[in-house]
Amino acid sequence: MTTIILAHPWHGSFNKSILDTIIKRLEKNNKYYTLIDLNKDNFNPVLTESELALYSRGEHKDPLVEKYQKILKETEELIIIFPIWWFDVPAILKGFLDKVMLKDFAYIETSTGLKGLLTNIKKTTVITTSNSPKWYLKYFAGNPIKGLFIKTNLKGVGIKNVKWLHCAHTKKEALQKRKDFLQYIDKFIGVTTT
Repeated sequence: MTTIILAHPWHGSFNKSILDTIIKRLEKNNKYYTLIDLNKDNFNPVLTESELALYSRGEHKDPLVEKYQKILKETEELIIIFPIWWFDVPAILKGFLDKVMLKDFAYIETSTGLKGLLTNIKKTTVITTSNSPKWYLKYFAGNPIKGLFIKTNLKGVGIKNVKWLHCAHTKKEALQKRKDFLQYIDKFIGVTTT
């Protein structure tokens, strides 16, 4: 099963256009998918004091966490779509990591560090948008997506085969470049999900 995580609050956004393109391609290829739309689900990314008391035991009290964990355990392919804000993932996606990727679900602690448990996810595509080009993010902004999000966060929970696609042309003046990116996404998803 393919799971798509969308972390953008506005359904008029370019991120939503990316999501729509992916869904159309998956449906055309007769691929089963599940959508986790964090904002539409009203997911609360804040880890409260009472939730923190459960955190060290790998427990939770948010029903969405249980739902998301069940979906992730059944996922073979993961697609994550989000805008880069302040050179980082949106708060709602960071909260998703904090609250869903719990001990004994997503990882166990060993003497040499974390051992990821989400090895059922064989392929992941991270799709980001921003006004900054990818080279700037990699070489001048500390490489936050590939360095921290992909190589540390995702790898730490067992997600290793990750491809990062980025569109730096999110302004309205770059309409043709956005159209070209959507065509690229359609072809990429078409090839990788057949």
